[in-house]
Amino acid sequence: MWATGEAYEPYVGRWSRLVADRFVRWMGASPGGSWRDIGCGTGAVTRAVLDVADPVSVVGMDPSEGYVDYARRHIADRRARFVLADAVELPFADSTASVAVSGLVLNFVPDPARAAAEMARVVVPGGRVGVYVWDYGEGGMEAIRAFWDAAVALDGQARALDEAVRFPLCARGPLVELLVGAGLEDVEVEEIRIPTGFADFDDYWTPFLGGQGPAPAYLSGLSEGRRLQLRDLLRTALPRAADGSIPLHARAWAARGRRGG
Repeated sequence: MWATGEAYEPYVGRWSRLVADRFVRWMGASPGGSWRDIGCGTGAVTRAVLDVADPVSVVGMDPSEGYVDYARRHIADRRARFVLADAVELPFADSTASVAVSGLVLNFVPDPARAAAEMARVVVPGGRVGVYVWDYGEGGMEAIRAFWDAAVALDGQARALDEAVRFPLCARGPLVELLVGAGLEDVEVEEIRIPTGFADFDDYWTPFLGGQGPAPAYLSGLSEGRRLQLRDLLRTALPRAADGSIPLHARAWAARGRRGG
């Protein structure tokens, strides 16, 4: 599902970069630290850390070879390196990082509690851990919410695949519980809202054809006739500005905490 950076970027990556910048600033870490980016994907969070946090080093890790290759090709900064690894078994020694962060990842990890505990393990006492995830419900990530609303209207069985149903972690309360459960202190949650405007319907629709993520994967499994039905329903349902653009917004929930000791 998550393998090709070139397909991911127009689908979610362009919006993740906007959230990543605000998220890294919100983390409030002191300059000069050593960061770990867990589930780095195409490198949105790593890029934001390099741009705004003045780190000594950043290590990004992801289980997807395609994403790691993409990040290596697009981030040529001597402070950054990327490795293949799993979020539930980080290849880092205890207490070796200043900050560990993860963007748009933990809801896709089979054991997010273990991943959060691993992030807490690798930071020094007093170090920070932070995560952010999309809100897939009403008023959340509107581009994906519109897709599933239309899909369910045409096929009631699609409801079980809806990210709002599949990922209960993506809300304020569950994120607090996750970080507290990992032993972190001073846990806080913040809403990050960004505009996700599309130039026209093709700009909205085409990224869903790339197969990256639950909604595009569902779309790729439909017959041509059902895909066209879904496309036409979305074309009618989405809001339009006078110039034909589609003015949508997205909300992410960000959580941060501090390792005690």
